[in-house]
Amino acid sequence: MSMVSEFKSFAMKGNVMDMAVGIIMGGAFGKIVASFVNDVLMPPIGMLLGGVDFTELALTMKGATAEAPAVTLKYGTFIQTVVDFLIIAFAIFMMVKWMNRMKKQEAAAPAAPPAPSNEEVLLTQIRDLLKK
Repeated sequence: MSMVSEFKSFAMKGNVMDMAVGIIMGGAFGKIVASFVNDVLMPPIGMLLGGVDFTELALTMKGATAEAPAVTLKYGTFIQTVVDFLIIAFAIFMMVKWMNRMKKQEAAAPAAPPAPSNEEVLLTQIRDLLKK
């Protein structure tokens, strides 16, 4: 099997395609959550804390000089990133919890009895002939 055909069979497997779709959706979902945190959630929190803009929170470790910019520790951006992560983690937790509940409901439904095998059908026919 050539390298190209082997890669094609690998890439076209269902799990790989599902994973690719999940990664793309996850990236888009991450952008939505980042916008929600930056544009909707953090401004009211900053207002409640006295008009603080979290992106501007920083600790200057070394002032700017003519040759080099200031060295700052931007902990406000870190706070926003942590809030982003917590919201995404909670949303994924709820989605996995919902999916597990759906799987349990499917498993709880009684399965139809399997059709008899060819051997069983043949043995049943022999039994019926012997009865006659």
